[in-house]
Amino acid sequence: MNKIEIGVNLEFIRSSDKGFQVGIETAARLGYQYVEPCLNTGYDFLALAGYYHAVSMEEDPLEVKGWLDELGLKPSAVSAHSPLMRPEVAVPYLTKAIRFASVLGAPVVTTDEGIKPDWMSEQEAFDIMRYTIRQVMQVAERHGIQVGLEPHAAYTVRKETFLRILDLSDSPCWRVNWDTGNFYLAGKDDPYDALEAVADRLCHLHAKDITRKQADTERGQVTGTPVGCACGDGDVDWPRVLDILKRHRFQGVMCVECGTVDQAARSLNYLQRLLGGCLVRS
Repeated sequence: MNKIEIGVNLEFIRSSDKGFQVGIETAARLGYQYVEPCLNTGYDFLALAGYYHAVSMEEDPLEVKGWLDELGLKPSAVSAHSPLMRPEVAVPYLTKAIRFASVLGAPVVTTDEGIKPDWMSEQEAFDIMRYTIRQVMQVAERHGIQVGLEPHAAYTVRKETFLRILDLSDSPCWRVNWDTGNFYLAGKDDPYDALEAVADRLCHLHAKDITRKQADTERGQVTGTPVGCACGDGDVDWPRVLDILKRHRFQGVMCVECGTVDQAARSLNYLQRLLGGCLVRS
């Protein structure tokens, strides 16, 4: 990969109540080359019935890779969000996701810090996150998988504390999965200034736009949102985002995170035009 590519997170198929295989087939039909599967532990019976897009890590990753290969798709990352402040959850979940990603051929695992329990002090939170991250990085380094920290809760939607979490490990595998919509919607710090501050450690980006209506209702009140609108339909300044990425020589995938098939189609068209049409599927 030697340029900015466009992918799609499979959240876009969730509103259709369809499963993983319908999701990847739809992504390929729309013209995407990269997808981001969502991994879970154990079995989700809605997913097994084909009503939900997640993939269980109990499945054979080589079989899942075969499904992607047949459609000409590559995994840009796997979504394995687990709370760093709960090592009893995050360490086994993330290490298993790293091993799954390694076989699948996904270079990135995405996560966030989770919600701080009321009983936990800030110092305790950072000490526990340091432990979790350092445990996980040992596995990530052995498998050559990058783990991308995403803005999604109280500490990661502020530039200062986002950087503080990044500084908990100097591992080359401890990186950033930026989410344009989450940081903008949180409304704590300037989203473009914050992206500039972490761009040199960026390994993956969630291309999530936020409508003016949602911003008027929720901005400053939440720290994230499951999906956004079609890229180009909302408040995110995409030319400015791309300028930051190009100046910092980002080479990787902008992964669209939206709510419907129509939004996924329009997002791809918008981002392709913005990037000069150089990413149209051949």
